[in-house]
Amino acid sequence: SNSLFFSVTEMKNLIQSVLLLAMLMSTTGAEEFIYYAQVGEKVTLKPPGVHPQKYVYWYFNGRDLAWRNTMGKTWTKPRWKDRLSLLSDDSLIINNLEQEDFTTIFKFEVYGGPSEYTYKLLKLTGKSKNKYELTSPLLPGDSLSLSCNAVTQGPNNLKIHWLNPQGVKMRPEQLHARATSQDNGQWTCVVTNARQTHVANVFVTVIDLSPAPLSPQYTSKSRPLTVPCSLPPYISWDQIKAKGMQEVHWQFIPEPGSSPQRLFSLSLEDPLTWKPELTRGLRLVQDPTKINLSLTRDQGSEEDRGDYVCTLEFKNVALTRTVHVKVLQITSSPGTELISGQQLNLTCSLGHPLPSDLRLKWFPPKKSSLSSSSLGSGGHPTHLTIPEVGRGDGGKWRCELWQNDTRLTSAEITLKIEPKLSVWMLVVICSVTVIVILILILVFILYQHRQVQLNHSYSFLFDHTGL
Repeated sequence: SNSLFFSVTEMKNLIQSVLLLAMLMSTTGAEEFIYYAQVGEKVTLKPPGVHPQKYVYWYFNGRDLAWRNTMGKTWTKPRWKDRLSLLSDDSLIINNLEQEDFTTIFKFEVYGGPSEYTYKLLKLTGKSKNKYELTSPLLPGDSLSLSCNAVTQGPNNLKIHWLNPQGVKMRPEQLHARATSQDNGQWTCVVTNARQTHVANVFVTVIDLSPAPLSPQYTSKSRPLTVPCSLPPYISWDQIKAKGMQEVHWQFIPEPGSSPQRLFSLSLEDPLTWKPELTRGLRLVQDPTKINLSLTRDQGSEEDRGDYVCTLEFKNVALTRTVHVKVLQITSSPGTELISGQQLNLTCSLGHPLPSDLRLKWFPPKKSSLSSSSLGSGGHPTHLTIPEVGRGDGGKWRCELWQNDTRLTSAEITLKIEPKLSVWMLVVICSVTVIVILILILVFILYQHRQVQLNHSYSFLFDHTGL
């Protein structure tokens, strides 16, 4: 029992000694910092506090790495020279991290200082997994799976979450889903330990057409027309072909429910060429090797009104963008050539009542009897009526379509106003008409008289010749 008593006593003393030694080491030993980073990234190792006019040293695995003297002169190990930067606050930047760096222990020391700081780099890996290769772009509907792995040391007190390309925190079940165009971009794996937050970035590429305009495209006979459709700049035709692209085409739908009209088709054979079908006077903005698939024409027309559908077809999915085109048009009744004093009716419209967020602005000719200010507090209506037009109403009329402070498009029409016929002009016209009629009658009488004389001469000739 005595041996047992001394054994227990010695054990207690040993435990107390170990605890005391641990306490001493924790207060006088090197303080340890854990950093997470990815291969290829850069990391900044920052020591607590600033140490001006002190010799500072950085070591890796016990070997000299970099130092700065009291005069501010710095030195870095030649093998690391292109990858290291020693800042004025003693922080060490390591660029283009390599796999071997994660097995290295870095140490910071101030000459004559009481403390040392130890830094360990632990690897953080973020990946995008799908049924294709890791670097292969996805199509909408493909399976998207994201994973984030962090090497741990000691107690696992890490917290990990993902941020999508819009910066929204994602739930774990949302990291295994079908890809959409919203998933394209940089995903961020956020790892938080007791002291710091670390991130790993993963770029997910989803093949899709650029978003169609939220509002319609507006044009008129006075303005050009562009129907936008394009691929994002990070997508190449080679990547699209590798995903099994089958066809690219444009279609036009004049009105809801009508049959689509095929405008252009893209031949997939090298070299890429557009095959025109029913072009409607439109052309492609760029050659097919570019990512811009937009249509254009120099001047719009009333027949441009409708829906234009840009389609990129694959085996199991079709990517489409629909662009609505509306045409602003000015019509004049009874026409564009009037006589002074006639009633004039002008209409500026899109072919249907204007939505509440759109408004019109009329710009009559400078000498017109109807000025912009005379339209009154009711604004600029769709229809304008001038009971009696004057010579000043002739010229160019312009109608502009606005949404808040943005001018969407404008339309123009040119009117020709002829003067009224005065009484004196009527007398002159009547007199000239009478004179012309009298001259015609005189010419007819002279012609008849001439014919009578010719007939008489022929009769006399026959009687005396016996013919």
